[in-house]
Amino acid sequence: MRWEWAIDGWIVLVGVLSACSCALLGNYLVLRRLSLMGDAISHAVLPGLAIAFLFSGSRAAWPMFLGAVVVGTLTALLTELIARHGRVERGAAMGVVFSIFFAIGLVLIRQAADHVDLDPGCVLYGNIVQVPLDALDGSVPAAAVHLGVVLALDLLFVLLFYKELKLAAFDPELATTLGINASAMHYALMVMVAVTTVANFEAVGSILVIAMLIVPAATAYLLTDRLGVMIMLSLVAAASSAVLGHILAAFGPSWVGIDASANTAAMMVVVAGGLFTAALVLSPRYGLISRIVHRTALSMRIVRQDILGLLFRWGEMSPRAGAPMLRRDVLQAVGDSRLARAALRGLERSRRIRRVAVLGGAFGFVLTSDGQVQASKLVRSHRLWEAYLAKHFQLPVDHLHAPAERMEHFLTETLSRELRAALTDPPFDPHGKPIPEAPEG
Repeated sequence: MRWEWAIDGWIVLVGVLSACSCALLGNYLVLRRLSLMGDAISHAVLPGLAIAFLFSGSRAAWPMFLGAVVVGTLTALLTELIARHGRVERGAAMGVVFSIFFAIGLVLIRQAADHVDLDPGCVLYGNIVQVPLDALDGSVPAAAVHLGVVLALDLLFVLLFYKELKLAAFDPELATTLGINASAMHYALMVMVAVTTVANFEAVGSILVIAMLIVPAATAYLLTDRLGVMIMLSLVAAASSAVLGHILAAFGPSWVGIDASANTAAMMVVVAGGLFTAALVLSPRYGLISRIVHRTALSMRIVRQDILGLLFRWGEMSPRAGAPMLRRDVLQAVGDSRLARAALRGLERSRRIRRVAVLGGAFGFVLTSDGQVQASKLVRSHRLWEAYLAKHFQLPVDHLHAPAERMEHFLTETLSRELRAALTDPPFDPHGKPIPEAPEG
């Protein structure tokens, strides 16, 4: 097989328009934790679609849109009423509404299929590969026109109400206090989702449209914390899914020696899922690898600080100035693990501690001047927290160490000064130990 623009070009264009129109609104569904609402509407509009067919006797766009708008809005309204007055959570309310509507839709769509030219399989699975048949005479396929109009309407809706949608998504109460009707924006969004869903039935089908509503937006959500960037990334992910999905569906099987082609709409979703998985694993801030790296780095920093604090306290208690603490005692105190051993090596390399040989071939560690400064800051943080907890929470002295040990690693210089001011600059902690002065520099 080879690429033919007259066929593959139209399929890819319709796929991009379909995926982008879904992803654009899907950002707000993801942000508002209404992903299931997109699923509910995509299924619940079936009775509206079937009723439109029965009344109009055709698959004209306007009857379809009208049926979708009515039933989609009704789905959102009934979900809100049931969740608010039926003493069930929102997810259960969505499940009740869309399952009943979907069942009614299946009955009606079967009835409609006996009277009009309607293929239920097309509604469920999409018909994107047959889009080029409408362009055999050189015209633009109807699906491309319809989806182009829908994408334009979605873009216009988002641009006109960007601020309102943003506030309603992140803080509906604040939106209301600013004079923005959050409920009206919610229902307007649901209407647009319903229209977009129906427009995409012929391209990707009701089973797959929910994936294009949510997966690209969820992918972008993992990559950024800014709404504008999220929208752009979701559109890139959606368009990439459409292009790569068709290429893999049309030509992928032949690359592995299979004389067949895969379903383009399904492959679009597979690619979207692959992009989501890549973002889930590789995202620089929220990816699994990044989380593991950050957790490991945080654990390493805490263990290193624990070792520095341990050596500082050892120096306070040691009867002989500059006496080293044995390596085995250090590891026993902080927990003998690979992380602790790596922390010791790292502190040595950074010249925070110094190795000192003792009798019997063993060796221990002492703080260097730099290590003394870092350890002094940590111990000061710990003892300030103990003093603060004892004064303001009236904890027993023997209950102060554990919470202070958890908080000592997160005390900034600014907070340290505020703590000392709140405690009237105490010289000693509740155990009677001196609180070190803040090192200069």
